[in-house]
Amino acid sequence: MTMTGTGRAVMPSSDVETGFGSNNNVVKPAAAADAGAAFVLESKGTWWHAGFHMTTATVGPALLSLPYALRGLGWWLGVAALTALAAVTLYCYLLVSRVLDHCEAAGRRHIRFRELAADVLGSKWASYLVLTIQTAINAGVSIGSILLAADCLQIIYSRLAPHGSLKLYHFIIMVAVVLALLSQMPSMHSLRHISLCSLVVSIGYTVLVSVACICAGMSDNAPVKDYSLSSSRSERTFNAFLSIAILASVFGNSILPEIQATLAPPASGKMAKALVLCYSVLFLTFYFPAITGYWAFGNQVRSNVLKSLMPEDSSGPSLAPEWLLILAVVLVLLQLIAIALVSIRGHSASAGRWNRITETAQLTHAMDHRKMQVYSQVAYEMIETKSADAAQGRFSRRNLLPRLALRTAYMAACALVAAALPFFGEIIAVVGAVGYIPLDVVIPVVMYLIVLAPTPRGTRWSPARVAHVAVIAVFVGLGVIGAVASVRKLVLNAGRFKLFSNGLS
Repeated sequence: MTMTGTGRAVMPSSDVETGFGSNNNVVKPAAAADAGAAFVLESKGTWWHAGFHMTTATVGPALLSLPYALRGLGWWLGVAALTALAAVTLYCYLLVSRVLDHCEAAGRRHIRFRELAADVLGSKWASYLVLTIQTAINAGVSIGSILLAADCLQIIYSRLAPHGSLKLYHFIIMVAVVLALLSQMPSMHSLRHISLCSLVVSIGYTVLVSVACICAGMSDNAPVKDYSLSSSRSERTFNAFLSIAILASVFGNSILPEIQATLAPPASGKMAKALVLCYSVLFLTFYFPAITGYWAFGNQVRSNVLKSLMPEDSSGPSLAPEWLLILAVVLVLLQLIAIALVSIRGHSASAGRWNRITETAQLTHAMDHRKMQVYSQVAYEMIETKSADAAQGRFSRRNLLPRLALRTAYMAACALVAAALPFFGEIIAVVGAVGYIPLDVVIPVVMYLIVLAPTPRGTRWSPARVAHVAVIAVFVGLGVIGAVASVRKLVLNAGRFKLFSNGLS
């Protein structure tokens, strides 16, 4: 087996076929080397590095909304739905990895989701569809992360200097400058240590929040535990759909092929180990806060469990040790900001400040700053495929100057949109609804059915194929419901949106 400049594995011609079901033993010619593959998606990593990246791309502060998701379904249905969605998404990621391994064994190692979709689905339109969705998700993650990080910094600043003159856009500029520096990290592989830190931080605040919920549930001031659902049938239905949409969103990833591309070839079988590592962390970080938060507050739990732990006013009783809550919030902000170690020295936040902090931490898991660095690599790969020359060194003047200019320009454009649209959290919800489900569930199952489980024409469908088609139908329905709900919320709240305002709407 030999390697091309792009990191694709090419098998000897006597061992492979040109296409699925072909008897022609001639290897499909490898594509010419491009800088996006050679530089950004360099294939040097191990399976545990891929596991770190997968965890960073999946785990985020949105897990704090999981107790609220259980509230709309009840104990047994809620835990069952969480488990079912975990199982389905893990299975779909394994399907993508198997299709990638199959293509690699056939002499075509795909390192981009769009290339894989075009090859398997046999249409350039599939590539354009994946490219469009990935671009929307990448831009949304970048803009949302800048906005949230800036808002976090503004919260801290307003606490330390209540009458200060700095506005939100000043903090957006600060964040963008630091991110422009971080964006020069040349490849996704170079982020492996940051991804490991993100994994540790996410476990840290998950444990702290879970312990705080246990303390709150055992406190004398704990609310009465009531796990009953709404008496209104329509409200129960609405709450159930909302809960399922929340659960479906927290498992979103959309860049598994690009993460698998960072594995040193041959990649076959390694991604399965990475997924086991990722979902082991997910089990801890998803189940613990979901169960302890719902147990502590029942149907009174708020959309962010941290807000349930905070006193309603500055004089109200604390349901958990204040130092525990402060440390948990700091770790949440670390994962959102990832630009500096934020410390709160000797200040006890008022209820209003707690609410702003926890509201900021509540937005979707896509808006995670370390997550942003992983997702941005896909955008950089697209840019450098066109702008850089793989025949010259990564740090040559020919490639270094365009990378510095274009990545900085990308961050500046994201910062401009963040400053202009401080209500961007409302918009990204729509992107998540129509983006993650197709890339994480629908397209993977379709590709698997085409490549590894085809049904000859005229034969009856097997039970397994019926089950796969049912998964596609169910998740398409969830995507449509989520998109409609997100657009409806966007329309209802449109009246309070203001361009270049001084805070999140």
